[in-house]
Amino acid sequence: MPRPAKHHPERGDARTRLLEAARDVIRAKGFAATSVDDLCKAAGVTKGAFFHHFETKEALGVAAAAYWAETTSAFFENAPYHRLEDPLDRLFGYVDFRKAIIDGDPAEFTCLVGTMTQEVYGSHPAIRDACASSIFGHAATLEPDIAAAMAARGIAADWTPASLARHTQAVLQGAFILAKATGGREDALDSVDHLKRYLTLLFSQTRSKGTPHDGR
Repeated sequence: MPRPAKHHPERGDARTRLLEAARDVIRAKGFAATSVDDLCKAAGVTKGAFFHHFETKEALGVAAAAYWAETTSAFFENAPYHRLEDPLDRLFGYVDFRKAIIDGDPAEFTCLVGTMTQEVYGSHPAIRDACASSIFGHAATLEPDIAAAMAARGIAADWTPASLARHTQAVLQGAFILAKATGGREDALDSVDHLKRYLTLLFSQTRSKGTPHDGR
């Protein structure tokens, strides 16, 4: 998921400032390379304030994943593709929206929870689980439009709305890895274009179960 709109908490809101610092610093440096000192410096708080709110850096990681899910959910809920009438148009609009916000440096548009998952899936299961909740929770928001688009077109396939929704996230997370590997966004944009082509073919060529293939 992308960079959500930044909040500007009051100077006394140390916890929120630490969470926003985690969002930005971890995407730039990675979880393991980010120290408590780095987070405190970026947030403008003392180490005492850090440990007042978070017992450990792992606890901060869990909270950062939840904060990411909360803020990105609000970001996507207000996106313009929701106003489209056709559910398939909304799905395509979602993909177009994802492409439009791939902008700037990779640390600005790549996904916090994807970044942490790649690093900590074996070493910090609590963070991994919080990241999974964010990724799969976001994917689930696409399922109603996918299901409605399938129903409107009489599609009864051997794949499910949930599996396709999760595939969109697999493509996007892979696109972010390519952006990090190259230091730019071009390969990521190409990947999103391929995702849209795949969805177009899937909804134009899939036939209901039991319908014979006509050879074309």
